[in-house]
Amino acid sequence: MRSAGDRLPLWIAGLVTGLVFILLYLPVFISLLFSIVEIRQGKILWETLSFRHYVTLWSNPSVMGAFSNTAIVALISVAVATVLALVLALYTEWEGAIGRRMLELVIYLPFLLPPIVTGLALLVASAELGLNRGLATIVLGHAVFVLAVAYRLVLTRLQALPHSLIEASFDLGAGRFQTLRYVLLPHLASAVMTGAVLALTLSFDETLISTFVAGDQMTLPLRLWAMMRVGFSPEINALVTLVLLVSIILAIIVAWRMKPRGQVEEG
Repeated sequence: MRSAGDRLPLWIAGLVTGLVFILLYLPVFISLLFSIVEIRQGKILWETLSFRHYVTLWSNPSVMGAFSNTAIVALISVAVATVLALVLALYTEWEGAIGRRMLELVIYLPFLLPPIVTGLALLVASAELGLNRGLATIVLGHAVFVLAVAYRLVLTRLQALPHSLIEASFDLGAGRFQTLRYVLLPHLASAVMTGAVLALTLSFDETLISTFVAGDQMTLPLRLWAMMRVGFSPEINALVTLVLLVSIILAIIVAWRMKPRGQVEEG
């Protein structure tokens, strides 16, 4: 049995972990509470408990329009980024690839730079190309931003595959396209899916880059930001709660997808 001195570090680690979880998830519970009850003069009025503010959101055209834009931007940008990530990962792992390091620098740079710098660069690029700011520029900005995440996951999985797998496919008479379709893609599918979900999470929450390239279009985070400027209300807390819950659910899916296959099966 362990002595009290041996258990002390475990207790401290558990206490720190608990405090971290409280700090992370306390805002969610506070937003949820204030979205279903009213507060007047610093007092919580439990008799006002109601979910009507969530119903009100569905009848709010500006919120629903922002949600629709967010869904469109997220799905298209993630689809574009996922396809590009797969193609670029296959190219950079090809023996005859030219400019591999420079290409990876271009892929990673928008993600590593501060979002305000990336957003400003995209704004200048859009202006130089004559693109009007709107959903198209938001999609472009989000695709550039999340590409690095999807690319890294696909590339890591691709590098983990044994070269003998591809050599065996060629020895059995398969061409490049058949090897890609029947050998590589099935093995890369989990990494592609995980990268897509993680990219979807980042795109759903992205605010700063969207601020520069959105123009007169609104995404859900931008709509929330605009509503918060005039003060907090139960509707805002309801919207914050929904955004946080969606983000947490997506993060849980990513965490589950990134577990080793053996651990998933055991669970």
